[in-house]
Amino acid sequence: MPELVTPHVRYAESYRAAYRELDREPPTDVAAEVANLVDEQWRPEPGKVRCTHLWWVAGEEYLGRIGVRHELDDWLAELGGHIGYDVRPSRRRQGHATAMLAAALPTAHALGIDPALITCDTDNVASRRTIEANGGVFEDERGGKLRYWVATDR
Repeated sequence: MPELVTPHVRYAESYRAAYRELDREPPTDVAAEVANLVDEQWRPEPGKVRCTHLWWVAGEEYLGRIGVRHELDDWLAELGGHIGYDVRPSRRRQGHATAMLAAALPTAHALGIDPALITCDTDNVASRRTIEANGGVFEDERGGKLRYWVATDR
């Protein structure tokens, strides 16, 4: 049964494999990347907001990731939203994004976010369905993005 976990080096090989599925060069130092992701929750890089990063895993397999941004800057309020996620290509169309988003909503609620703004590209039908399956209420379209509000008090 998949679950949300704090990023950890124990998933390094599977995480690197997910990068290769995207035809991207995998990180050479997963430990450093994990440390940066965990640290961003408390001390973000200049110009970024605090973000809780979580990985969706099944056993030792990395399936995807989700980020819950603690607050919105101007760009996030317009186009990016509170929550962003992705699923590795080989595990798409299996319900992981919908389940992962549902599992992350209590984290957003615990951070005082309710409702959460979630956006997706206008042509991303799978992401639109994921948001709507989690109760997303459509607000509008801006800059090539569909904007939804999702209650986090589940």
